[in-house]
Amino acid sequence: MRIIVVGAGEVGTYVADRLSRQEHDIALIELDPERFRQIDAELDVLAINGSGTDSSILEKAGIKETDLLVAATNQDEINLLCALLARQAGVSKTIVRVQSRKLRSKEVSGLFEKYDDHLVIDPDQEVANSVLRLMEYPGAMDLARMANEEVVIIGARLPAHAPLVGVSLHALGRELDPDWDFIVGTITRKSENGDSDEVTIVPRQDEILKEGDLLRVICKSRALHDVTHRLGIARDVPRRALLLGGGRTAEMIAESLLYRGVDVAIIEKKHERAVELSENLAKALIYEGDVTDVEMLEEADVARQDLVIALTGEDDANVLACLYAKSVSVQSKKNKTDADIETIAVVHRLKLLDLLETNQVDAALSPRTATANSVLRFVRGDVGSVAAVETFLHGDVEVLEFAVSDESPCVGKTIEDMALTKDALIGAIVRDGKAQIARGHSTFRPNDHVIAISKPESVEKLTTQFV
Repeated sequence: MRIIVVGAGEVGTYVADRLSRQEHDIALIELDPERFRQIDAELDVLAINGSGTDSSILEKAGIKETDLLVAATNQDEINLLCALLARQAGVSKTIVRVQSRKLRSKEVSGLFEKYDDHLVIDPDQEVANSVLRLMEYPGAMDLARMANEEVVIIGARLPAHAPLVGVSLHALGRELDPDWDFIVGTITRKSENGDSDEVTIVPRQDEILKEGDLLRVICKSRALHDVTHRLGIARDVPRRALLLGGGRTAEMIAESLLYRGVDVAIIEKKHERAVELSENLAKALIYEGDVTDVEMLEEADVARQDLVIALTGEDDANVLACLYAKSVSVQSKKNKTDADIETIAVVHRLKLLDLLETNQVDAALSPRTATANSVLRFVRGDVGSVAAVETFLHGDVEVLEFAVSDESPCVGKTIEDMALTKDALIGAIVRDGKAQIARGHSTFRPNDHVIAISKPESVEKLTTQFV
C-alpha cells in the first residue's frame, strides 16, 4: 500500500516507522527543516520537506498513486484540509487527527460524509481510554480485550513474589492440561549478550520465567482474575486518584473516574485552566500548583492515594512526580502487605522507559502507541480477515484478531499444519462466542475468530495464512 503521512511529530513519525517496516511504501511530509533532516536520516521512508497543503509537495509525494493519507500534524485545520485535498486527488482512504470538539461536530464531519473509509483519530482520547483500561486491573502494564471481549491480552512484569517466577512453560502446560485458560504469548527481557536493550521472543516450551520478565499473556476473560494472581499483580481497584496535570486527557479521565465513584483530585499549574476544571468537574478537588513541588503534592495528600496518573505534557515532571509518589507510598505503609500507590506516567520520549522501569513506575503510556492501534486497525482492515489490531509501548509485538471466512487458507488445517515463523504464535480461537486457548491440534473453521501475537516483521506472512 502507498501511504502519505503528513506531520513528523510524535504520532506521525511512529505511525510512519511502524508501517514502513511492514512493506508499505511511505512518504512522510514535514514542514520544519530541522525535523525533516532528522527523520530523513533515521527512517526508511521518503521524507519530504514542505507543507501537506501544498499541491506541489503532495505531487512530489506521489498523491495520485496513493492509497491512504494520514494527516497527523498538531493543527486540526491543517489536517482536515490535507484530507480534503487528498480526496480531491483521488486518494481512497484518509485518516485525520482532530482534537478540537468543535471540529468534530456534525457540520465538519459532514464534509467527509460522501467518502468511504475515513477515520478520525484523537490521541488524547486514546490515552484516556488506555488509562481507564489499566484501571480495571491495577498492576498491569497493558490490557486489551478482543473477540467481543472473550479474550484478554494482559502485559505485566513479573515481581520476585510472582508464582510464575522460576516456572518452565513446559511445567506450566502440564498443570493447565487439558483445559488451558491462558498462554504466554511473548516474553520481553534483557538480552543474553549483556546489552542493556531488551529483546522480545515468542517463547519455546523449555523457557523458564524469570523475575523482571515482561509477559504478554493471552487468556480467556473469565480467567483474568487467576492470571493476575499468577503474575503477582493482583490489587484492589483504586478508590482515590490524583491526576497530575489538568489538560484535556486528564479531564476525560476524571469524568470517567467520578462516574465510577472514585474520589478525584487534580493538580493544574495554570490558573485559568484550574478555574475551568473547577467549573467542569464539580465533584473533583482542584489544586492550583506545580506537580514537582513537594509541598503541593503533600497538600494534595499524595501518600493516601491509591492511584497517581502523571500527564502534564512534560516527561521530566511526570517521571519525577511518579517517583516521589512511589517513595512516599513505601514510607507510609503500615505493614508489608499494604499495597503501594499505583503510578501511571504518560511519556513522549521512549528513551525514558528504562528509567521508569528501573524505578518501578507501574505503567507508562504514550500517545503514539495508543493512536497507532487505531491506524493499524484501519490499515489492516483493508485486508478483510483482520478484525482488530493492538500494539504496545513496551516490546515490539502486535496482537491481531483474524476473522476466518469460508475462503480462508487455514480452514480445515490444524496449527501444526501451518508454516508459522518462530516470531508468531496463535493464542486463542473464539468459536460460537466461546474462547478456547489454541493448541497444536486446534483446527480452524469458518466464522472462527483467531487471536495471534507476532513480531512486526512476521505479520505479513502470518496474515497470508488467513486471507
